[in-house]
Amino acid sequence: MNRTDAAAAPHRESPWALAVRAGRGIRWYVTNLMGDRAYDTYVAHHRARHPGQQPLTERAFWKQKMDDQDRNPGARCC
Repeated sequence: MNRTDAAAAPHRESPWALAVRAGRGIRWYVTNLMGDRAYDTYVAHHRARHPGQQPLTERAFWKQKMDDQDRNPGARCC
């Protein structure tokens, strides 16, 4: 294999790097699916859309979110 062939060859990740990347993807999916990042998402949105206004505290955010879910259960299991 000459130098141009080596440069054209696709980069292959080691099995360990693939496992780490897959683990990070799974963690991202589960934390977003379970709502663990909901407050962080809310704060980012609030700062972008309402600069200069104070966002809810994390405790107040979760209380409001749970109250909203109790009023509007929608399609959830519990």
